[in-house]
Formats: sequence, C-alpha cells, structure tokens
Amino acid sequence: MIVLGRILTPYGVKGWLRVHPFGDDPQSWRKMSTWWLSVDPEAATTDWIAYELDALKLHGDGVVVKLVGVDDRAGAEAMQGRYVGAHREGLPSTQPDEYYWADLIGLSVVNAQGVALGRVKSLIETGANDVLVIEDGEQERLVPFIEPVLLNVDVPGGLIRVEWGADW
Repeated sequence: MIVLGRILTPYGVKGWLRVHPFGDDPQSWRKMSTWWLSVDPEAATTDWIAYELDALKLHGDGVVVKLVGVDDRAGAEAMQGRYVGAHREGLPSTQPDEYYWADLIGLSVVNAQGVALGRVKSLIETGANDVLVIEDGEQERLVPFIEPVLLNVDVPGGLIRVEWGADW
C-alpha cells in the first residue's frame, strides 16, 4: 500500500474530513474512486479498509474530502488520525521528475564523487522542501530533496545521485 496522506480533523458537521497530503498534487486523488484507510501506515494490505470517495476539494494547504458512509461529525471524528493509502495500480501516473515517496525508499544514494552515502530510509516533509533520511548502518543523514542537491534519480536502477559531502 502506498501511503498518500493522513486524516487530521473533521471539517464541519456533514462528515467532511481535513486531509494532510504527503505529496504536492492531491487534486489527482479525485481519479481514485476507492480510498484505503488504516490506523497503521505499515499495516498489511489486508488490514486497510476501503471507502468510496464522494467529493474532494482544495482547502488552505490541504484538502477536504467526503467519503461515502461518513455522513456526520461523529463519523468524521472516528476517522481522525487514519492514514490514506492506495494500491500502486490505483494511483495516478507520475510525470517525469515526479516520484511517490514509496518509490524512493530503499534506493541507494551516492554523491557526485561516487561515495556511497547509504540507502533512503524515509522522507520528511518540512514545509519548505522534502528531506531524504539516508541510513548507512553507522549514521543517519538528512539530505534536502531539492534541485541544487539532487543530481539524478534512477528508480529502475535503484540509485539517487546527490551533491552532498560524505562528511556532512
């Protein structure tokens, strides 16, 4: 399951939900008729519960959604904190130079000098930009996932090249 975001709080009294997206194009989620929810982002695929999307609209720095069957504030309150996911085949396709976080986790990272920095353990959303959490067994590095630092992402090849010192 690819985790796309997290439900924050109810929005109003008719079952709408505020969702914090873990990406920059939540409008494309309209194309996903089925949304999968779980209290645990690492849950087995069989533990995610399917909901049909009724409506989605942008609101502030996130989105608000209406799921079929969640019709009042009490129902929305019961959804707080759940993660939103989708099966890979149900996701909108990415554009060139766009990646789902799940595609980046586990990739090897090397710097411009060819020094191995480790593997992507996770990503952090900071507001300004996303950050790669790279682990090499001995240490953890936080590397900004932005153009001056990012040289190349080769998902099929399992490699990310960055302009980053081995001793930083």
